[in-house]
Amino acid sequence: MDGMSYGMIAALIGLGGGLLLGLAARLGEFCTLGALETAVYGGDQRRLRLWGVVLGVAILGTQLGAAGGWIALPGTIYHTVAWNPWASIAGGLIFGYGMAMAGNCGFGALVRFGGGDLRSLVVVVVMGLFAYVALSGPLAPLRVLLFAQEPATGPQGVLHDINRLTGLPPLVVAAALSAAVLAWALSHAPLRARPGMIAWGVAAGVAVVWCLAATSGLNRESFGEIGIEGPSFTAPVGRSLLFLMTSTAGGLSFSVGLVAGVMGGALAGSVWRGLFRWEACEDPRELGRQVGGAALMGVGGVLAMGCSVGQGLTGFATLAWSGPVTLAAIVLGALVGLRQLIAGFQPE
Repeated sequence: MDGMSYGMIAALIGLGGGLLLGLAARLGEFCTLGALETAVYGGDQRRLRLWGVVLGVAILGTQLGAAGGWIALPGTIYHTVAWNPWASIAGGLIFGYGMAMAGNCGFGALVRFGGGDLRSLVVVVVMGLFAYVALSGPLAPLRVLLFAQEPATGPQGVLHDINRLTGLPPLVVAAALSAAVLAWALSHAPLRARPGMIAWGVAAGVAVVWCLAATSGLNRESFGEIGIEGPSFTAPVGRSLLFLMTSTAGGLSFSVGLVAGVMGGALAGSVWRGLFRWEACEDPRELGRQVGGAALMGVGGVLAMGCSVGQGLTGFATLAWSGPVTLAAIVLGALVGLRQLIAGFQPE
């Protein structure tokens, strides 16, 4: 890769991880909101249990990588910023509710847009815009006032706290957690009957490990110029929009490659399955709901420092406390939103 800029290499890393995730979404039906909808209201837990496969693989691979020195977990945002439980809870609830209103999370919207759904383009653009409104725009001072992000003063996270309380080796705890999640996922017979679905779940988990490991190596090679990142789809979507508008000034990054990779993988998967077709919104009320939901996702994702994938999968894989807490808050917020949608916003 002589002659390539570090930004270009980071973008290629993101592109590879994004392609895997986009294919997993289209060919393996990996989707956060879809998993909740089919499990709670459709009586089908396969997509929900698939989340267990993805998470179990991501946790085990990430922690093995950290133990082997390939992944520098202390350099990730999940461990360099002091955890604020209230930011995880508030941001997660806002993001989850917005996800239900928008009909998809940021990752899911990119996948749908890759399949020809123009409504999802609106969700992607609005979410990316409002992420930067909260990150460095008009809402940034209020965000900092309410949920200031302070540097971590020492090791933190699930493994550190369990080791301090019990003395158990971190890798043993990580392996046990991964095994428990995988056992829960694979105990569901209908999922076991879909080996292809399981294989794509494994691929999605590997995508997380690949991104963390490859950016860790590039971080060392670039002497810290490139950050250590895993898949996330709130602020990175905003960065990709900025790149599209200002690319002649630079800005090629992991985020840009990741977003492009997800759309490319989703497009390839949609064409392979014969699912690609152009769709547009025919109901102004639906469009308004999606725009409002996207704005909430942008703000909530920045507050929580990640989305359903950024915290719920990548953050969880690093075993930072923000991962499981944010994921739980996102699920709760989404369930409240789905209940309102199904009830037609009418009180019982």
